[in-house]
Amino acid sequence: MSSPEPVVRAARNAAAAPLTIAVTGAADGVGALFTERIAVADGVRRVLALDERAGATEGVEWHTLDVRDPAIADRLRGDGEGPPVDVVVHLALDLGLESDPAARSAYNVRGTQTVLTAAAAAGVRRVVLCTSAMVYGALPDNDVPLSEDAELRATADAGGVDDLLEIERLAERAPKTHPGLKVTVLRPAVLVGGGADTALTRYFESPRLLVVAGSQPRWQFCHVEDLVGALEHAALDLVDGPAAVGCDGWLEQEEVEELTGIRRMELPSTVALGAASRLHRLGLTPSPAGDLAYTMHPWVVSGSRLHEAGWRPRWSNEEVLAALLAEVEGRHTLAGRRLGAKDAATTLGAAGATVALVGTAALVRRARRRRR
Repeated sequence: MSSPEPVVRAARNAAAAPLTIAVTGAADGVGALFTERIAVADGVRRVLALDERAGATEGVEWHTLDVRDPAIADRLRGDGEGPPVDVVVHLALDLGLESDPAARSAYNVRGTQTVLTAAAAAGVRRVVLCTSAMVYGALPDNDVPLSEDAELRATADAGGVDDLLEIERLAERAPKTHPGLKVTVLRPAVLVGGGADTALTRYFESPRLLVVAGSQPRWQFCHVEDLVGALEHAALDLVDGPAAVGCDGWLEQEEVEELTGIRRMELPSTVALGAASRLHRLGLTPSPAGDLAYTMHPWVVSGSRLHEAGWRPRWSNEEVLAALLAEVEGRHTLAGRRLGAKDAATTLGAAGATVALVGTAALVRRARRRRR
């Protein structure tokens, strides 16, 4: 790791009362890591951990509930059991590749709506949300890096981005609908660690790195430890959003190939996009064709707001990429579809320059046989 983590400054003066913070999605992933960290942070007296099951973090108050339940407002008020909540950090999101899209959207959007409404009703001062830098869109004319105030030009063609865009709209409207409620949104780059499993992390599980001819991808990562530190800054009122989170700088595709030791397979855009669309339509891969844009065009962010607040990433892009390779070792993915050991042995056994095309054709033929 490239630099020591800066000390988080006190958000308010010494006379201010310590904070009560509620964390949704506290049992797993980023939510669990953030809950562990905020429970021992200076200036925090009480942490409510909210999830559908209790997690392992000690020293916090566990409450099992569905974030779509309006009864969450009673928990945020204190309900006679303690002081009301000052800050809600909402991390209960389903971004799983294998999730049913309709059920996922219902959970993500309805959950965020409920949390914002309940927070306003309970007198919460600030809600922190986490989406993704993907909301800026991956486009060939993007600035490198993008300003945090850049227009959100993503479309709903990529997996889960429609949910994230709707959450961004809810965040923008909430302070107008609920005066006195402050909403801070963090937008991480390609997230690594904490169980993150996305189309972009699976890209590095492939036998070849697919490169669309004529594209100029640039890679920027965000380690989950850095995201947790940024969430702490937001929860302690040290940064106003929207704020992008990521490593400093970026890696060119050639640097990625050199660092990973994985060779590229270059395809014309019509072939790559056509195959991705066909496989997704047949239900053979969880990744829609729109995900390819994020491996074709830049969507690097500056992170200037967090930098101005004193936050610095502990991890470099090179270090996060190395951590990602260690995490996915032994996994095999073809066209976004993770293969079991048997499939990997038969499909990837002769992995050459045409392996992705051969594998794609085989998957399509198999689907057609099933339909007959």
